[in-house]
Amino acid sequence: MTKAGTGMSRARRRLKETLTGLLFVAPALVGFLVFYLLPTLRAVQISLTDWNLMRAPKFIGLANYAKLLGDENFWHSAWVTLAYVLYNIPIQTVLGLLLAVLSDRLARAVSLRAVIIAPYLISNVVAALVWLMMLDPILGLVNGFLEIVGIGRQGFLASPDQAMVSVAAISTWRHTGLTALLFYAGLQAIPRHLYEAARLEGAGEWTMFRRITLPLLRPVLAFVLVTSLIGSFQVFDVIAVATAGGPSNSTRVILWYIYENAFKFNKMGYASAISVVLFVTLILVTLLQMRLLKADQSDLT
Repeated sequence: MTKAGTGMSRARRRLKETLTGLLFVAPALVGFLVFYLLPTLRAVQISLTDWNLMRAPKFIGLANYAKLLGDENFWHSAWVTLAYVLYNIPIQTVLGLLLAVLSDRLARAVSLRAVIIAPYLISNVVAALVWLMMLDPILGLVNGFLEIVGIGRQGFLASPDQAMVSVAAISTWRHTGLTALLFYAGLQAIPRHLYEAARLEGAGEWTMFRRITLPLLRPVLAFVLVTSLIGSFQVFDVIAVATAGGPSNSTRVILWYIYENAFKFNKMGYASAISVVLFVTLILVTLLQMRLLKADQSDLT
């Protein structure tokens, strides 16, 4: 066979492989285009208009974005969202890592991992309803227990000072199991001979965790932090069911503020502008987070 014939055969094989690969990714690609990319582009377009859903959109340029700068409610919702992230992410990550390490070192039973992941299998709405009843100031089981031990009843979701902490606790309870499972999977990929060699050198558990476990878990840690951060900025279900942004706007997160502007005040253009700002913010924060984690990884190596 000539070189030209061999080259044509390779080209056909590569084309066939490419078409096969595109065929496999086509469902996901179509879903991404229809449910993510096109709505995002449409939201950017709507953000440049004044539209109340009752009449045709009116193009106003960047007026909605300029309005954001002086909107006290927007900045309040941004700070409330940031508070939720700071409450949720560190505790969820630390607890998930602790549960994963304990499961890996002390007990590897499948039943234990099933118990840990169980809360994540409950939908956000159901979890919010259950905790709404359990944290009720009058009839809730949690307050009943606190009264028995002499602490006294707490407002929890009904208190402006405790509502956001309570919402963050509910989310942490639900998502810590998934975080632990991801860390556990990462731990299984660490070669066991590294720990054995460290023990022979006299290293303790804390030293092995700091020098072996944590550095080799950096890829999983990066994934957990990025996905948790994006999810935390988009908290909505628990807020909608448990607090509806209250009491006294103490849980009025940015996604709830978008919902209010779009479907309560009929300011679809302004709500879209806030959505675009949130989208861009998440991209920038994610890139910054990945860069910092990459820098830490380089320092360790």
